Amino acid sequence: MIRRQRLAAGVCALLATLTAGLAFPTTAVADETEQAAPKVELVLDVSGSMRARDIDGGSRMAAAKQAFNEVLDATPKEVRLGIRTLGANYRGNDRKEGCKDTAQLYPVGPLDRTEAKTAVATLTPTGWTPIGPALLKAADDLNGGDGTRRIVLISDGEDTCQPLDPCEVAREIAAKGIGLTIDTLGLVPDAKTRDQLSCIADATGGTYTDVRHKEELSDRVGQLVDRAADPVVTPVATEGAAECAKAPSLKSGLYTDREEFGQERWYKVDVKPGQELRASVSVADDRAVNPDYGVLLRAVTAQGREIVRGEAAGNGRTDAISTGLRYPKADSDDDSATAEPVCLQVTNSFSAAAGVKTSPGLPLELTVDVVDGPDKASDVASFGLGRGWWLLGALVLAGFLAGLLWGWLSRWRVAVWRTN
Repeated sequence: MIRRQRLAAGVCALLATLTAGLAFPTTAVADETEQAAPKVELVLDVSGSMRARDIDGGSRMAAAKQAFNEVLDATPKEVRLGIRTLGANYRGNDRKEGCKDTAQLYPVGPLDRTEAKTAVATLTPTGWTPIGPALLKAADDLNGGDGTRRIVLISDGEDTCQPLDPCEVAREIAAKGIGLTIDTLGLVPDAKTRDQLSCIADATGGTYTDVRHKEELSDRVGQLVDRAADPVVTPVATEGAAECAKAPSLKSGLYTDREEFGQERWYKVDVKPGQELRASVSVADDRAVNPDYGVLLRAVTAQGREIVRGEAAGNGRTDAISTGLRYPKADSDDDSATAEPVCLQVTNSFSAAAGVKTSPGLPLELTVDVVDGPDKASDVASFGLGRGWWLLGALVLAGFLAGLLWGWLSRWRVAVWRTN
């Protein structure tokens, strides 16, 4: 009797192991490749207004120093971090000189926490607020490498170095296609400061945060530094053409470009017989635009015949508009059939509000994916289950085996009961 129970337990354990192996098959672990080190530069406003004592009873400068010390202690080891100041050195009234006052306090690289903290401790609120020049220099500081790049700007007031508009500077940085994001934090901001810092962040896909307490500042800066270490898909900068014949050839991936108001951009994708092209596009209005606008995405043959289109319209309530399309290319019995180019045309009907600059163009993000078509046995789309069709098969088989085992155990228990 005991031997039979042990035998049954062993069979159950074997089946459980088999089921687990079916439902969660062992896969070869991909060789881990070292990711490019992410880079972050903290850009701190050290202008005279940072002396104001309106953050939890202390000065804005004291709150910033405390936040920096806490963030430096918690910075992930893989992050290459630097610190740049604006308005920290020039005490005079010469506007031209004051607008040059930006310096790198700590170079972007492996972090020596003691050295960085010592440098921050020496800061004293001093001069002007040259945000635009500081952003240009910070972009240069982060230049090079393939990792994510992030500027975290902390300021308590508007730029004092117009006409170099920091919003325009941020748009120019974004237009370079270097994948740099600018996040901004406003210390006890007024409406004008909030608008300007929001505009800077929006131009590069960053975030803006109001800060009125020391703890809020420390937490938010820490979150942004940590975010730089998160793995992300970095878009590839490309430049669409004015016509299909001159369009760049794209493979599956994520791309960024700039498109002028009312302009059309062309891109080219090779699609083989039996494959399906999936594409989507988003165009963001990173500045004031007139209401009622739209985006059109068309797939056409090299001869200009439209295959399929996607379109979307907006009325000023969103800051981005997106559309997409799918084109399954018919299969061919000819195994030697070659890929044929499909041209993607992106057109927008945005128009700039009065007095708003139209250059650089609007940020455009294009996603291209070429997969096996639904008539292929390997195309998981035909199952309507994503890439989990194998899991369904494993569960069905496991259920079948479990049913057989349960039936066998039931018959065995009845036979034992009758014997006893």
